[in-house]
Amino acid sequence: MTNGISPLSGQQSRPRTRARLTALTISLAIAGSLAGNLPAAQAATGRPLATHHGGGLQCRGEGVDTTAKIRYRTETLIKAPLSTIWKLQTDVERWPSWQKPVTSMKRLDPGPLRRHSRFRWTTPVPATPASPPTTLVITSTVRQLQHGTCIRWTGPAIGEGLRIDRGVHVWTFTKVKGGVLVRTEETHAGDQIETDVPLATHFLGQGLEAWLRDLKTTAEARNQQ
Repeated sequence: MTNGISPLSGQQSRPRTRARLTALTISLAIAGSLAGNLPAAQAATGRPLATHHGGGLQCRGEGVDTTAKIRYRTETLIKAPLSTIWKLQTDVERWPSWQKPVTSMKRLDPGPLRRHSRFRWTTPVPATPASPPTTLVITSTVRQLQHGTCIRWTGPAIGEGLRIDRGVHVWTFTKVKGGVLVRTEETHAGDQIETDVPLATHFLGQGLEAWLRDLKTTAEARNQQ
């Protein structure tokens, strides 16, 4: 995919690459694994799981990109009704009201969120020693959705001089004793971000952990009202 933006050259210095990757992956993750499952009590701590390239989360039989070099999965227990959590996560137009990094959101089709629904959202990328501030534009397409159970979307993220060619993000929601176990897994692929896979994976993980914290905080607060 082009859009007039060139990936980072493999000849660039590591500091320049790290600076761009830091800004890109922090912003995008707030925009997408592991062996085994944590018990609900441990999941409630929000501790990330170790990354690997085995089987991962699925929605209607489809999961993340298992060939992607950048991959992260985590989970948490949310003490709120499933209906509350599901509405927060799928009412994408209201994401900016509870996720500060989401600065704008636009549905690209009418009606409830469903398979093939598309939405475009933005998140700022701060200035770094290597690049000026910019805005990352993420266009997501819902590929699979099962009400109250799971959702999977894919899409690119593009900013001036920054890009992720393909992101795949899966969420699952399971009722357990004491609440709902929410799991999420995301992969990123693209020449630019693959210049430093450990760094990109680290910041992808930070972003997913932050997203889960915001979802947990908002859902549990609404449950107290």
